Amino acid sequence: MKPAKGRRSSTTSLKQPVAVIGAGIAGIAVAARLAVAGRAVTVFEAGPTFGGKMHQFALPGGYRFDAGPSLFTLPQLVDDIFRLAGRTPSDYFRYERLDPITNYFFADGTRLHAWADAAKFAAEVEQKLGTPATEVTKFLKRAGRAYDATAGTFLHKSLHKARTYFSPETLRAVAALPQLGLLGTMHQRHESAFGADPRLVQLFDRYATYNGSDPYQAPATLSMIPHLEHGIGAFYPESGIYAIAESLVKLATEFGVKFRYNEPVEEIITAEKRVTGLRTALDVYDFGRVVSNMDVVPTYRRLLPHQPAPERTLSQPRSSSALIFYWGITREFPELDVHNIFFSADYKAEFDAIFQQKTVADDVTVYVNITSKKTPTDAPPGHENWFVMVNVPHDQGQDWAALTHQTRAAVLRKLRQALGTDIAPLIATEKVWTPPGIAADTSSFGGALYGSSSNNALAAFLRHPNFSGRLEGLYFCGGSVHPGGGIPLCLLSAKIVSSLINEE
Repeated sequence: MKPAKGRRSSTTSLKQPVAVIGAGIAGIAVAARLAVAGRAVTVFEAGPTFGGKMHQFALPGGYRFDAGPSLFTLPQLVDDIFRLAGRTPSDYFRYERLDPITNYFFADGTRLHAWADAAKFAAEVEQKLGTPATEVTKFLKRAGRAYDATAGTFLHKSLHKARTYFSPETLRAVAALPQLGLLGTMHQRHESAFGADPRLVQLFDRYATYNGSDPYQAPATLSMIPHLEHGIGAFYPESGIYAIAESLVKLATEFGVKFRYNEPVEEIITAEKRVTGLRTALDVYDFGRVVSNMDVVPTYRRLLPHQPAPERTLSQPRSSSALIFYWGITREFPELDVHNIFFSADYKAEFDAIFQQKTVADDVTVYVNITSKKTPTDAPPGHENWFVMVNVPHDQGQDWAALTHQTRAAVLRKLRQALGTDIAPLIATEKVWTPPGIAADTSSFGGALYGSSSNNALAAFLRHPNFSGRLEGLYFCGGSVHPGGGIPLCLLSAKIVSSLINEE
C-alpha cells in the first residue's frame, strides 16, 4: 500500500502541514515546536533512526557511545520546548551541572582543572599557571557582558531580516563591540589578556573549535564562548547526550509528529517560485512548507537540481571536521573526568595544518570524553568508554587511511606521555569515524561539522539564512545555516525557523 500523502491545506489556512527533511537535533526541535503550535508535521529521515550526528551505538563487550556532540551547554533551550508545550521538562529530560568542567593537560606536564565556579577556576589558574586570578575573573566577566549584549541579536534572531537591524537591541549590540574588546582575532584578544602565559592563551583559543574555526583567524567576538561554560555552566544529560534527541522525539510524537525513517528525500518539488512538496522513492507528497535540516550544500545540489543555488554562500570556507576513535578501555583512570583535553605543544602549527595545509599535524590536541564517569552502565565494571577526538580538516580527497594511521599513533604517544601509561594494550574494542564517514552518514558536506567556518569577521552574515529568498515556503535549520553549529545553535536555528513559519 502506498503511504498516505501530506494533505494540502486550503489557501486560507494558517496551519499548512510542514515537512522536515532530516531528524537531526534541529529537525527534531523545529518539528516539536511547530507541532506544539498546531501544525501537522512529518519528518523524513534517510537513516533508520533519529539523532543525526547525535546518535548512539554500542561496541562489543558492553560499551555504549554518543557518536557526535559531547558537550552540553544552555540546557534551557531544551527546557523551553517542553515549557512551550505546557509540560514539565524534568518529566522528559534531566541533567546535572558538571564540576569540574574539563581537565586540561598541557604539553609541559602542567595539569589544570576548569572548575564550574568561576572564582575557583580563576584561583586554580593562578596557582597552576601564575596568572593573577583577578585577570581571569576580569576576562570572564567581560565575556559575560559581551554575550549578554550580543546573543539576543546575533544568535536568537534572523540576521537576514531587515527588522532585526532596526531594533534598539541591535544598535546596542553593535555599539558594544569595541568597548568589549571584540575587535581583531580571538588569538589577539586572548594574547592581549593573557600574553604572559601562552598556556592560558591556548586554553581560551581552543573555544574556536566549538564552531570548527581557527582562533588565529576567527573574530574576537567568539571570545565570549567561555561564558557559556564558566558563566552559565556545562551540563551532563542523564544517560548521555542522546537523551536530548530522545526526549524531544517523545514530545514531538505526543503532539502528532510523524517520523518516516529509511525514506530519504530525493527532490524538493517547486512550482512558480514556491515549494509544493517533495519526492521520495516511495511517493510524492504535497507540502506547502518544507524545512531542510540537511546541510545546505547537498540540499541545493541533490534536492533542488533545477533551482539556481546561492553559489557565493555555498562556496564559503568549510569548518573543520573530526577524526574520532571510539575505544573500549579495560581499566579506569581516576585522574580523568567526563571532559579531558591534552594540548599540543604548537597550537599555531596545528591550526595551520588544518586550515592552510588541509592535513593533520604531527603533534595534535586530543579530546577524550568518558561518559561512563557519569553513566557507569556505558562500560563494563572497571572499564571506561573513551570517545577520542582530534580536530582535522574537512574531506577534500586526502588519504584518510594514511592520516588515520598517523594520527592514531600520535594520539597514543600523547596519552602515554601525559598519563604515564601505554593505552594501546588497554583497547578492547575500537571504531573509527573519519570525515568521509561523517559526510556519508550525516550528509554533512565534506564532513565539515559546522557547515562554513567562522574564520572572518563577516562569517555570521555570510551563513545561509533560515529561509529561501527565492522559493516561498522553503526554510533551513541545523548547523550549516544561521546561527551555526553545535547543540545550542542548532536549537536556536529551530526556534528561528518555527517563529518565521508561525509568523506567517
